[in-house]
Amino acid sequence: MALRRTSIRRFLVPVLALALAAPALHAQAPRAFNFVAEHYDVSANIDTGGQTISVVAKVDLRPAEASSNVRVELHPNLELREVKGADGKPLTFQRDADNHLFVQISLPGQAAAGSKVTLTFTYAGILANAENSPIPGVRAAFINKDGAYLLLPSRWFPLTNYPANRYTGVFRINVPDTLAVAGTGKAANPNPLPGGRLLYTFDCKRAAPNGTFVAGALQFAPKQAEGINVAVYGPPASAAGAQDFANIVARAVTEFSDLFGPLPDPSTTVIQLPDGTLRDFAAPGVLLLSQRIWNAKSSERTIARLVASQWWGNQVLPATPADAWISDGLARYSEALYLEQNNGKEAGLRAVDDFAVGALMYEDAAPVAQAARLAPYSNDYRSVVVNKGAMIFHMLHAQMGDAPFKALLHDFYFRFAEKTATVDDFIKLAEIRSRASTKPGETPPNLRGFFTQWLNSTGVPEFTVTYVVYRTPKGFRIVGKIKQPLDTFFMPIDLRIDTEGNPETKTIEIVGTESDFTVETFGRPKSGGIRVDPGNVILKGSTNLRSRAAIARGEELAEVGRYYDAVAQYQKALAIQPNRPLANFRMGEAFFYEKNYQAAANAFRESLQTVPEASEKWTEVWSHIYLGKIFDLLGQRERAVNEYSKAKQTNDDTGTAQQVAEGYLRKPYSEEGTSAAAPATGAAPAVTPAAPKRDDRPVLKKPSQFTDSNSLVASTAATPKPL
Repeated sequence: MALRRTSIRRFLVPVLALALAAPALHAQAPRAFNFVAEHYDVSANIDTGGQTISVVAKVDLRPAEASSNVRVELHPNLELREVKGADGKPLTFQRDADNHLFVQISLPGQAAAGSKVTLTFTYAGILANAENSPIPGVRAAFINKDGAYLLLPSRWFPLTNYPANRYTGVFRINVPDTLAVAGTGKAANPNPLPGGRLLYTFDCKRAAPNGTFVAGALQFAPKQAEGINVAVYGPPASAAGAQDFANIVARAVTEFSDLFGPLPDPSTTVIQLPDGTLRDFAAPGVLLLSQRIWNAKSSERTIARLVASQWWGNQVLPATPADAWISDGLARYSEALYLEQNNGKEAGLRAVDDFAVGALMYEDAAPVAQAARLAPYSNDYRSVVVNKGAMIFHMLHAQMGDAPFKALLHDFYFRFAEKTATVDDFIKLAEIRSRASTKPGETPPNLRGFFTQWLNSTGVPEFTVTYVVYRTPKGFRIVGKIKQPLDTFFMPIDLRIDTEGNPETKTIEIVGTESDFTVETFGRPKSGGIRVDPGNVILKGSTNLRSRAAIARGEELAEVGRYYDAVAQYQKALAIQPNRPLANFRMGEAFFYEKNYQAAANAFRESLQTVPEASEKWTEVWSHIYLGKIFDLLGQRERAVNEYSKAKQTNDDTGTAQQVAEGYLRKPYSEEGTSAAAPATGAAPAVTPAAPKRDDRPVLKKPSQFTDSNSLVASTAATPKPL
């Protein structure tokens, strides 16, 4: 009966997958729109004192069908004062009553399909906070006395069919002469204007999602590496590191060009983005990194992903928000391809491990195919679309094989460069490439079922194995059963058996919640020596990964000052995996910045009680440093010196820990400021400069950037104990 049940499932799962695929993929077809912008002529005046922007935007639009109604998206904080037609006459317009992001303009008559309609928009407004931001909770456009940034997702000028549209344009940005402006397009030399102002002009001749700019006290540093021009705009103090940015950008551009195909123009601009907005952002030919991660070497993975976004997100655009997995997931997975090429296979697999942790953080928020339900750039979006998306590409890589997978990426880029693509476009091409690479007599993998399973459902498998070993004349026979909770699951998976001789690997099919297997080996299997998916090809749950996912959620909460909620996540991690040093350490940090020093000391002591795994060894040195800081704040200098000395004795210099400890040995830590010997990174220990975190994990702000909230006074994990 067990065999019969397995056979039935083996038949039904692929059939069910195909049945489900049709409506799901059909739902991702490009959405209808009436008009699409083809060219912009935008003049913007930025008032840093009033935190306002005034804009006149002339837009050439093409109707996809005969219509008299034009619909655009414009930041709700920008007051639209006038819209004129090509004849200069004003037109009727109104904001959408249900969603103020949308503006409807009524033309005097129907415009024929394929004709040209030119509208001129005049508008202004204050851009001072995240209120009404098209990216919920994120300042995507901001102006203050120190400068401004205008990211495309803010819709600071009228957009159509975002994020799929591409267009040419000329952008003129008028700013005080104390600021420099950098962004998309070819920049002309700024023209001086009366009143101590400068006019910057950017010509965007290639159709792309242009229109992202940063204005600030930026110093231009033109560099070249591997024959590629890289313009770096950062603060004068960081000019010495401009060549490091150029070297990494050029290396990534060269490697991805070999893998995917060349870009039309590989020249790249790297710009520092102020803190308080997105951690990083990619625009056509432009990479933006926030101030808190403005270090080329420590942000190499982020830079590689942003460079990959020039292919997946600028050259190839998702046809709809539901197709964003193609661009965001593939750009993220390109980090692993980059690391494997530069640092070896193990480095690439470590990145994949990070993707798995990120995917498990909010995996149940929505299926990948329903990305449109999630707010772009939100925590659950990064988890589902970016990280789980990257894991799907990793699993596809394993399903197809290295050469066919990389050939698929090459084919996909050449087929859809400077176009939009749907998920179904990618799947069809993957099936063609898979069949072409299948040897005669072999059956190609069921990719349609694979995509349906991973794109249209939530949930991940978590495998358990039971088995019995029998002696045979030729060796040993292992008869067992693999269980996991997903009834529709169907994939071939490797099984590794560690024996007294060489380990042996077999591929078996996992179908449904229970799958029987029989494996013959020559050597005697070791006790507990059977591992499912030893190469970590499959996105799956495990005690270690789920614990790390809970810690990562806590870190995101701590990033925005929600320490009490962060502690709850760290406690959840400890419930999953007791005594994990990183969970205790992060809990200590949260309590420390809430000034609950007793609870913080307890957590740091707990962290030191367990020997950490290699990747978390740094928690030891930083636990001692934090304990020393606590004792300094309590006026117990002798005990503080003892902790700093213990930190020195570890010889662990992760995050310049040794220099920080030495500085506090010379001068006590205080809330007013750190020791002069402590490096700048040491002044922001809420992230612990020691923490070699997942590259997409947010870097926490300095304590001074947080507003104080009530101290945590109760926690089941923080029962007061003597220090």
